Amino acid sequence: MELQCKVQNYEWGKLGSESKVAQLFSNGSPNVTIDPEKPYAELWMGTHPNGPSLIIERGILLSEYLKDNHDAVGPDVNRKFGITVPFLLKVLSIRKALSIQAHPAKDHAEELNRLYPDMYKDPNHKPELAIALTPFEALCGFRPVNQIKKFLQDLPELAQILPEKSLNAFLNSEGTENSEKELKLVFHSLMTCDKQNITMSLQSLLSRLEKEDSSTQILLQYQLVQRLHKDFPGDVGCWAPYFMNYLKLSPGQAIFLKPNLPHAYISGDCVECMACSDNVVRAGLTPKHIDVLTLVDMLDYKSYTNEEMLFTPQLEDENSCIWRPPVPDFAVVRIKVQSGDSYNTIVRPSPSVIIITSGSGHACDTEPVQARPGVVLFLKASRQLTITPDEGSHIEAYQAICNV
Repeated sequence: MELQCKVQNYEWGKLGSESKVAQLFSNGSPNVTIDPEKPYAELWMGTHPNGPSLIIERGILLSEYLKDNHDAVGPDVNRKFGITVPFLLKVLSIRKALSIQAHPAKDHAEELNRLYPDMYKDPNHKPELAIALTPFEALCGFRPVNQIKKFLQDLPELAQILPEKSLNAFLNSEGTENSEKELKLVFHSLMTCDKQNITMSLQSLLSRLEKEDSSTQILLQYQLVQRLHKDFPGDVGCWAPYFMNYLKLSPGQAIFLKPNLPHAYISGDCVECMACSDNVVRAGLTPKHIDVLTLVDMLDYKSYTNEEMLFTPQLEDENSCIWRPPVPDFAVVRIKVQSGDSYNTIVRPSPSVIIITSGSGHACDTEPVQARPGVVLFLKASRQLTITPDEGSHIEAYQAICNV
């Protein structure tokens, strides 16, 4: 069943047809006109109430269809999650950085929803998987401790706005547990620092780095901080690259964002899948509501390398690979079929949402559907889709499933 899906026009999205979201949305729905001045940030595919998908041929929401067709989700998903699609599939197109953020674990999400229902509107967790469609930049997880210490020693503009006692305690810390505890205090001091001090320190840093040679600028992340500062002048989040890993993903590379892991997407296009939630705790690089104290308290202060942040798929057969996170809510399959071939998808005990991202051809369960970029399909549990590219073409698709 083909779906009509919802676009979110958040202001950080890429503009007009530069956006992969806009390209897929307009190609999948030819009657749509793209506004070149408008941001097209996210395409939502699923049953989340903030952006529910519609079954085109029936003219009803997918969530309504499921209420009368329990077989569509399958018994395994029904037992675990009820009659619902427990994941949300998205495409993101990012022009400027999203907020520094993290997502609460399930029990913490329930607590935040209970205590602050106006701010945290649902009680679900929101682990996420992001797979790059184009070159993709992100900040993700705290850097190795020795890297953070080196930046603090090489950046007097940063060191001088931090309390001397907590700064020295971190610089002199030894052992993983002690370093994490002292890093938390330093990061708390930074995130709650006087805004005028943040503004002046950033201006001072950028003025100094502008005069440095290119190797020093590269070492001290000058171009990245300059870009962040241009979009968010005087924002404390501009200091984040000195604490968090800076990742440059190639198409097909992925990161998994477990609960409490700090992150901020910076630029590029990706397929993203998550538990069906919109729970975000933000602090910096955003005009939206921030909750610094909740974020600082909940964060995972472990150190990670760039390599540890990458999440690798498993090959299932010659046409598909799967990213299978350690959560039951979702997994993502990438399917590639070349001209002259035809592929039957693996039968899954869960419902699927599938988006065609490139190529052309046909996809068939009972009735054939034209497969072109932007076409989004819902496939019932335990059903199979036959994908056949046109002659001289191919089909690439991403399939979200439950990890049950």
